[in-house]
Amino acid sequence: MKIEIPADVEIALDGGVKVRGKLGEVGEAFKLGKLKLRQENNLIFVEAEKATKREKRLAGTVVGKIKNMVKGVREGFTYKLQVASSHFPMRVEIDKSKGLLFVKNFLGERIPRQAKLLQGVDVKIEGDMITVTSANKEAAGQVATNIEGATKVKAKDKRIFMDGIYLIERP
Repeated sequence: MKIEIPADVEIALDGGVKVRGKLGEVGEAFKLGKLKLRQENNLIFVEAEKATKREKRLAGTVVGKIKNMVKGVREGFTYKLQVASSHFPMRVEIDKSKGLLFVKNFLGERIPRQAKLLQGVDVKIEGDMITVTSANKEAAGQVATNIEGATKVKAKDKRIFMDGIYLIERP
């Protein structure tokens, strides 16, 4: 399998894959087994001598991840979440020093709920919209999931208590 690399992206294959572009740098180390990665000019080849079904699946996964890295450093990935509150007005705040997002007064709770923010992910709050952007698709998706999961309603009727933060747009 081969991947064509655009001219404005640099790739280094040294124990893993590091992709550098205008929006930053993304890297990952793969457990390749019998697969081999090699680079020729602006092409990357994922090869195996005699590929079994398992190795073909692994090659497809590696190719997909490298394509996501290339797209991430060129365009970035953006997730949008919306704050929905009907019973109690909740406040959402970011503490960058601790790497946490706090949801205060969720369903009238006194202790704020918190979601972990990962490095390399930019989170912005504008009114009732939360925007999560990053060059790393996995990190941006994980932060969006952390935020959405922090406001999961427990031990209440979900048809009535529909407050929370919900994912409304993904890449």
